[in-house]
Amino acid sequence: MSSGLHARLRAATADAHQALEDGLQWEARIATLDGYRMLLALMRGFHAGFEPVIGQALDDEAFFAPRRRLALLDADLDRLGLDAANIAALPVITPITLATKASAYGALYVLEGSTLGGQVIGRTIAARHGPAAEAACSYYRGHGRDTGRMWNAFRAHLEALDDDEVLAAGVATFDALRLWVAEPRPVRAAIPV
Repeated sequence: MSSGLHARLRAATADAHQALEDGLQWEARIATLDGYRMLLALMRGFHAGFEPVIGQALDDEAFFAPRRRLALLDADLDRLGLDAANIAALPVITPITLATKASAYGALYVLEGSTLGGQVIGRTIAARHGPAAEAACSYYRGHGRDTGRMWNAFRAHLEALDDDEVLAAGVATFDALRLWVAEPRPVRAAIPV
C-alpha cells in the first residue's frame, strides 16, 4: 500500500465513506424514475453548495473547471422534466468551511471519487429505466472516457500536498453528504409529480 497522501486520505475517510454508502442506499433510491429524480435533486443541492467554495479555495480554475458537475445535474434534471425555475428552487446545502487549498482538495476528493462509482450507477439507471433515464445520466457518467485520466491527475495534485487539513476536510465532506442525503427536506415541493 502506498504511503502517500492519497492512501492516508482513503484510510482516514474509510468509515465516513462507508457510512455514506450505507445511508445513501442508491439502489433503492433509483428503483423508480421519481426516486432517481429526487436523488439527482439532492446531489444538485450538494454540488451547488460545495462547488463554489471548492473553486474559491483552490484558486485554480483551469484545474477545477472540467471537474465541475453542477451543469450536468441541471441538464439531467431538465431532461427529467424540471424547468429552470424548479431547478433553481431546489434546496442547497450550506457547505463546510474550506479556508485553504488543502481543505478544498479534501472536499474535492469526495466529489472526484464519486465519478468512479458513478459509472456503475449510471449504467444501472440506464438499464433499469431505459432511454429517457439514459439521456439523463450525464452526472453519473462523470468525465466519461476521461474519468480515469482525470482521477489520476487529481491524485497527482493531491500527492503534492502534505497537510492534515486534507484528511479532516475529506471526512467532514463525506459526513456532510451523508447527512444531506439522509435528512428530509422540501425537495419534493420543487419537483412536479
